[in-house]
Formats: sequence, structure tokens, C-alpha cells
Amino acid sequence: MRAHEVDYTIHGDDMQFVEIELDNGETIIAEAGAMMYMDDKIQMEAIFGDGSGSDASRGLMGKFLGAGKRLLTGESLFMTSFTNYAPDKKKVAFASPYPGKIIPMNLTEYQGHIICQRDAFLCAAKGVAVELAFQKNIGTGLFGGEGFIMQKLVGDGMAFLHAGGTIIKRKLQEGERLKLDTGCLVAMTTNVQYDIQFVGDIKSSLFGGEGLFLANLDGPGSVWLQSLPFSRLADRIYAASSKGGSKSKGEGSLLGNIGIGDIFGDD
Repeated sequence: MRAHEVDYTIHGDDMQFVEIELDNGETIIAEAGAMMYMDDKIQMEAIFGDGSGSDASRGLMGKFLGAGKRLLTGESLFMTSFTNYAPDKKKVAFASPYPGKIIPMNLTEYQGHIICQRDAFLCAAKGVAVELAFQKNIGTGLFGGEGFIMQKLVGDGMAFLHAGGTIIKRKLQEGERLKLDTGCLVAMTTNVQYDIQFVGDIKSSLFGGEGLFLANLDGPGSVWLQSLPFSRLADRIYAASSKGGSKSKGEGSLLGNIGIGDIFGDD
């Protein structure tokens, strides 16, 4: 089936959201919990399967298979659809869950297929399927940061991804190789070859702070990279937070690490 044609506007800079404009009868599908606001007369419905509607002809078993694929990618069983039942245009907006950018992609520009990391998908026009993309290389699966399974978006409509920090798109030529941190890959076209390489220098691996492995991306094809993987952000937040029930550090005060409570007691 052909995907619905939707118009959109992306708002914001570091905490972006995308506003989708739906004509009568048009539908957008999204991850559960991504909706920010919607106009009246838009009907929200939890749906089973991959959200594309292509599994409807296969009955209940087809929907179970679609839902099972989502479980394997680490997502919930359900997606949410938003349909405009008003005669005029209505809007619904979806927000990214952490600081970063939203990437709009017209899948027809990429032969109808894009491979992305498991938590990158935000929303898409109805008719776009969210499928599995297995990593055939065992080394890539074990050490690539995304495991054996990534997501594959299939269709001919608009899809929207989100990723952390600043996003850049690199177009690799035939024979060109790009090395990067395994967590910085957001998405790639299906003709890009993805593999994992051991850094080789034990001292650099252990003390250089860059990890034991790097990702190799071989062209031709397009890749999207993020400057702030969520795992890196979470690690920094955890490292900066108090551990073991420790008291406030009094950061930002003239007393340095001595909090006001440390001077006057817990009361």
C-alpha cells in the first residue's frame, strides 16, 4: 500500500518536536508516549503490529508477527495511530524524549529502505513499516552497540527519526571508509557496509576513553551520525549524580562541595 502523504513542520532547536498536518482521513503512526498535543477531532488508537497496515490482510496471526518483531527490537507491543476525522486539516505533534534533533526522511529518496538504531524511530506516515534488520556479522552484533538487531523502515512515505546532540549526514563514495564510535551511528542506507573493528592498541583502548571497538562504514551510501548518543548522556548523568544516599554537594555555591545542610545539620 502507498503511504499517506503528510505535511510537517519541525519546531525548536535542542529539544525539537515535529508538528504533522493531516488532511481528512490521513493517519500518522508513532511510538507509544511520543505525542505532545493534538487538535480536536483527531482520533488516537493503540494498534497491534508494525503500524503500516500491511499486515491487516494476514489476520490476527499477521498482527502477532508484527508485534513480535517490535518486541525483538526492544519496543513495546503497541504503536499509536492518529487519524483526522474532521473535514478540514488538523495537527498533531510529537516530541523527542531527550535533547537532540529530529530527522525527516522521505523513504522514496532512499529506495524505500532505511536502517536505523533501535530507539531512533519517532513517527511515520501510515503505510511505512517498522521491521527488523539483523546483523549477520557476529562481531558487529556483539560489539556494535546495537546488538544483532536494528530497525528497518520500509515504505514510500515520510518517516521521522530522533537522535542526540547535533546530527550530520555524510555521503560516502565507492571505496570510502568512515570510522566512528559505535554509539554515534543513527541511520544508514542499505547499501552501506557496517562492520566492527578492534582498536588494536590495548593501552589506547583501556586508557584512551574511546573503548575497544570502532565501527567501520564502507560506501557507497549515506549515513547519519549523532554527536551525543543517549547512552553517553546517561552515563554522564549517573556519574554526576549522588550515589549511596550521599548528601548534596552544594555545587554552584561559594562553599564548593560543602552544602548548607552540612553546616547547620540535617534539620
